[in-house]
Amino acid sequence: MVTAEDFFFAGLNKPGDTSNAVGSKVTPVNVNQLPGLNTLGVSLVRIDYAPYGLNPPHTHPRATEILVVVEGTLYVGFVTSNPADATQKNKLFTKTLYPGDVFVFPEGLIHFQFNTGKTNAVAFAGLSSQNPGVITVANAVFGSDPPISRDVLTKAFQVGAIIL
Repeated sequence: MVTAEDFFFAGLNKPGDTSNAVGSKVTPVNVNQLPGLNTLGVSLVRIDYAPYGLNPPHTHPRATEILVVVEGTLYVGFVTSNPADATQKNKLFTKTLYPGDVFVFPEGLIHFQFNTGKTNAVAFAGLSSQNPGVITVANAVFGSDPPISRDVLTKAFQVGAIIL
């Protein structure tokens, strides 16, 4: 039976634990945490950043993201998809954001946020899906199970096996 609790989430007022390798913590509120979002096409996250913390390059395969900074300073950006013209390169769009500033990351594009300040930063982001998904580039490429072959990675990144 559906209850009011299916449409309620408490806790976005609490900072996330940023004591990890990248210095950030994403607290999601999607259909997994809030069943009442099912079929509604929206979700939300709180992102906490330690000083110089990073929300590493990642993509949401099923959602556009709109981010608002509420505390601190973030350097944010996204990279365009591969150009149709092979002589052109992917383009990086970046901006430094301050409290109250908003930036949009189009669906499926690789993007990141980096706290350039000496103090904590906090942002909230809305996503255009109740289940946006997330693919962290480094984790997917270098942390898959089973791992991607070194031959594939050295050829793809044009580096020697010793670097990988």
